[in-house]
Amino acid sequence: MSVNNEYLKRGVSADKEDVHAAVKNQDKGVFPGAFCKLNEDPCGDKEYCASMHADGAGTKSSLAYVKYKETGDLSVFRDLAQDSSVMNLDDLLCVGAKGPFLVSNTIGRNAHRVGGDAIAAVIGGYNAFAEKMSKFGIELILSGGETADVGDLVSTLIVDSTFFVRIKRTDVIDNDNIKAGDVIVGFASYGKAIYEEKYNAGMGSNGLTAARHLVFSPYYREKYPESYSSTIEKSLVYCGKHKLEDSLPETDITVGEAVLSPTRTYAPLIAKLLCEAKGDLHGLIHCTGGGQTKCRNFGKQVHYIKDNLFSAPLFNLIEQDSGMDKKELFKVFNMGHRMEAYLSPDAASAAIQLANSFGIEAKIVGHVEKTTGENKVTIFDHGNRIDY
Repeated sequence: MSVNNEYLKRGVSADKEDVHAAVKNQDKGVFPGAFCKLNEDPCGDKEYCASMHADGAGTKSSLAYVKYKETGDLSVFRDLAQDSSVMNLDDLLCVGAKGPFLVSNTIGRNAHRVGGDAIAAVIGGYNAFAEKMSKFGIELILSGGETADVGDLVSTLIVDSTFFVRIKRTDVIDNDNIKAGDVIVGFASYGKAIYEEKYNAGMGSNGLTAARHLVFSPYYREKYPESYSSTIEKSLVYCGKHKLEDSLPETDITVGEAVLSPTRTYAPLIAKLLCEAKGDLHGLIHCTGGGQTKCRNFGKQVHYIKDNLFSAPLFNLIEQDSGMDKKELFKVFNMGHRMEAYLSPDAASAAIQLANSFGIEAKIVGHVEKTTGENKVTIFDHGNRIDY
């Protein structure tokens, strides 16, 4: 098997160059360097700005469907609501948003395959996640949404959300402030935070198309043709060696549970960090599309050096089983941390201790240097240097 462009061969781009080209000339908002676009406050208050953000669980819902069909476990649909929510919420945390967040959801399904019990589980998942976040002072106001039967377009299920929030301009985190000399504190995507019910393998909601097909057995290719696109060459579909019930090494969960781990939110942690490290916090980046190279899109004339990354059991398994090139792995997956803070060196220890208080492992994973021209990322992995 070729080790290059495994993601693209399955119809997904980690770079999204065509998307970036399409929006290149669009207005970048009132803080062009921020992680999310910030607009003028629709209420007309000059002290505030606002953001509306849309994202979803992606193709994770396809694997959730397969697990449900295999086990009858409806909780996989509940967890998709958290995936969809966190992909919005944690992006907005990166601009300094503290809430309240107004939330709408969109569910598109093939009603022949996904019944009302599954939809009820998704909606219940939104309620459960909002209730959990309220205990940490994160207010999610659920405003309903749309459930559409679109079987002509969707084989199984799509779960998307839209969030709206107002932010005081003096609270905005502008990633243009990231500068040479900053350290990068990474917050682990795996483990068990104090607000999680069980071990989280750290998958998040990026890279699922690659993970599903490179990890799981051809058994699912033959049994569930509705769970993948007919445009993908058959030899690239579910070409791994694992069943959902296989054990994930170094953990007490299965490979299926690992890949379907609900996307961890960092909201309780980041809400406190925004208050406690404000003067020393120069940037926040959610390592989603683009993985460990996401940071390259932010800051000006900076070189991101990452030389002390995490090692997570799930991503080790994906690497070993897939044969993917390391350069692609770091662009497709978060590889062990999905949130990173750019801080003055003397503020790093307090940020790490704060993360630990929430049961989240954290450490300095790198630093920032000055460069000329376009931003760069360099990853050092087991003695190997990878440049982007």
